[in-house]
Amino acid sequence: MSSELQSIRAFLRLREGIGTSGMPKPEHFSAIAKAGYRVVINLALPTSDNAMPNEGDLVAREGMTYLQIPVLFDRPQAEDYDRFEKVMNALHGTAVFVHCAANMRVSAFLFLYRLRSNGANRTEAEDDLRKIWEPDPIWKAFINAHLPPGDAPL
Repeated sequence: MSSELQSIRAFLRLREGIGTSGMPKPEHFSAIAKAGYRVVINLALPTSDNAMPNEGDLVAREGMTYLQIPVLFDRPQAEDYDRFEKVMNALHGTAVFVHCAANMRVSAFLFLYRLRSNGANRTEAEDDLRKIWEPDPIWKAFINAHLPPGDAPL
């Protein structure tokens, strides 16, 4: 794995084809493309810390597709997750790099996605979530409300 990817804030490779991080810097997008990612999904707001107004252009210059699903950190909504899940399902088999400002929104959404849509091992998915952070009460409640039926709460 490229040391350039490791230099991105809170970078975590979940499995072949899914990488996550906090906000990349403009110079990171070439490394993301070289690593084989084809789509960059940004869950941060345009006003988030270190947000780049030209991120879509930077991503496109590297031959990747850019999608933004802005999620309010202090008020995640079911519609945000539903949109994310639909996009991830549509991109099945495509190498996807998902980021936000600090990889907290992303880690929570991918924890849910892995359990709900691709049958991941709960322990492994939860370990990856906790490599990034211990969800605060808002996010813990959000995650618990969206777990698959019968799954134990965080």
